[in-house]
Parts: sequence; structure tokens; C-alpha cells
Amino acid sequence: MPALNINGRTLDFEADPATPLLWVLREQLGLTGTKYGCGVAQCGACTVHIDGAAIRSCVMPVSALQPSQKIVTIEGLSADTSHPVQKAWLALDVPQCGYCQSGMIMAAAALLKDKPKPTDSDINEGITNICRCGTYNRVRAAVHLAADGGVPKKA
Repeated sequence: MPALNINGRTLDFEADPATPLLWVLREQLGLTGTKYGCGVAQCGACTVHIDGAAIRSCVMPVSALQPSQKIVTIEGLSADTSHPVQKAWLALDVPQCGYCQSGMIMAAAALLKDKPKPTDSDINEGITNICRCGTYNRVRAAVHLAADGGVPKKA
């Protein structure tokens, strides 16, 4: 039985080696925060972190992963929404329908790890997730706010 390091825990699962990580997360392990959107790595709803990098899990076969790799899903980003990106998302009411937001948050967290003070251009290039509701301006504002700690400054 294969095992993966997910959200700091070693989890066993049973799946065909060609099964995408997304389906192991959702169907085998019950981690449903990671969403299915397109199935071809275009929309980003399925974004998770693998060793800190934002990866589209819908096209990542579990056979390509090693037990030593650290996989983080939206459930593992923080147990209490204390991550600066999550705080910023809440402070600025970023989601509209919310479907894509777990992937957006994971993409934003990875971007900020690599570029702690991103420009608008960095955000546009680094977060290529699709939001059908068009919350891109709020996403950009939230990424800037997260770069400052995630909590709006008091007037």
C-alpha cells in the first residue's frame, strides 16, 4: 500500500499508480478542499503544494510522487486560518462563489514564499488560476495585504 506525506502526516491509500493526486486526496483520503475544475491543469482549482511549489494535482499521477515529498493541501495550510493569505482573503471578502478559492489561496501562498513582496506583474504571472466570478482585483489586493501580514492596518 503506497503512502504519502500529506499535511504533515503519513497517509496510506490504495489507487492505481496512474491515478491523479487530486482523486487520491478527495476520494481516498477525504481531503475535499482541493477542487476539480478542468482536469487538464488549466484552471488551478486543484492547486496543492509539493515541497513548497504550487502544483496542479489533477494531472499529477501518484506514481510520480515519493513518500519523502511534502504535500500540503488547503486543509494543511493552517488549522485555524491564521496563514497571512487566509487572513487577507477573509479581510477583503475575496471569494464570490468560492469554488476556485482554495486553489487561488494555495497559489498565492506559494508565490509569497518565493516573492515576499510581489508586484502586480509578479502576481499576474505567478497566479494563473481561473476565477469564473472574476475576483482577480480582490485576489491581487489580498496578495498585497498578505505580503504585509494579512491584516488591514487600522486608520
